Amino acid sequence: MSNNQISKNTDAINQLTSLLRGYGSRSILHQQAIIQSLGIPTNDYISIDLLKESGPMTAGELAEKTGLSTGTITALIDRLEKIGYAQRKKDPNDRRRVIIVPTYEDKEEIKKAYQPLDSAMRNLAHEYSEKELQLMNEFLLKAISVLDSQLQQK
Repeated sequence: MSNNQISKNTDAINQLTSLLRGYGSRSILHQQAIIQSLGIPTNDYISIDLLKESGPMTAGELAEKTGLSTGTITALIDRLEKIGYAQRKKDPNDRRRVIIVPTYEDKEEIKKAYQPLDSAMRNLAHEYSEKELQLMNEFLLKAISVLDSQLQQK
């Protein structure tokens, strides 16, 4: 690879990392607007989003993923159960364990909050080929893994 190619590649990488930071900031702002419209605490909503993404998990696993104490997670789960956003259920693989299951996706207020962004992103995605979408999906999965790794180091 020539120095000119390395320089162009570096410029593209710098632009990508800058755009990702900008996208991340706007994602946070969008998430905060949704959280505010729903009137629930930020950590509660982030926790149910993690449950939706990762699937049911124990309170200890949720505490580890969020960085919150187990006591804080217990109170958080109590609040989520009270408003119908999550349930405690017996683990089908180990009846001694209790797992937390998200139950908020069917709630009309959640669907309504995400529908405009979901529609706009789907329309944007239709502008790309299946191969391009696969590449973007692969990149984003790896980027999420990088973020998870960075969070574990904090």
